[in-house]
Amino acid sequence: MGLKPKPQVLFGRKEIEATVSRLAAEIRSDYHDKHPVLVGILKGAFVFLADLIRLLDFPLEVEFIRLSSYGKGKESSGKIRVVQGLDSEVKGRHVLIIEDIVDSGLTTTFLLDYLLQKKPASIRVCSLTSKPSRRKSPVTISYLGFTVPDKFLVGYGLDSGEEFRNLPDICFIGGDK
Repeated sequence: MGLKPKPQVLFGRKEIEATVSRLAAEIRSDYHDKHPVLVGILKGAFVFLADLIRLLDFPLEVEFIRLSSYGKGKESSGKIRVVQGLDSEVKGRHVLIIEDIVDSGLTTTFLLDYLLQKKPASIRVCSLTSKPSRRKSPVTISYLGFTVPDKFLVGYGLDSGEEFRNLPDICFIGGDK
């Protein structure tokens, strides 16, 4: 059995905390009077969403959706499916998608199309990280934390085969910074 790669820190806790605070301030400005539905993408976005909503001081609802395109590997299969759908009605509501990472854009585009069929009043994307070098489908990210290099990220909710989600920093596996 080979050695597992050691994650290297890309963004530390303090930098993540400052970025989440900045995003919360932007979201507060736009949504303070809209009672939005924040849709967290499981499993990766749960840590980011938990930290983010504690900084939002207005009425909101939290929903989760679980999509799958990766399986247990590091490469997306490109075939997206809904593993767990929404419990709440979003018709006529302001919806804010909370993503851990927008990589190829395929999953986010799939989710946007899926939610638009439910006729929300508005829909926007908030992503902690974006990897534009891998984009296959264009995605408008209204609230963005970090633009990241083409590295495999783990930590702060991001995983590799269900490992490393619990790391407090955003790290990468393999290669130089």
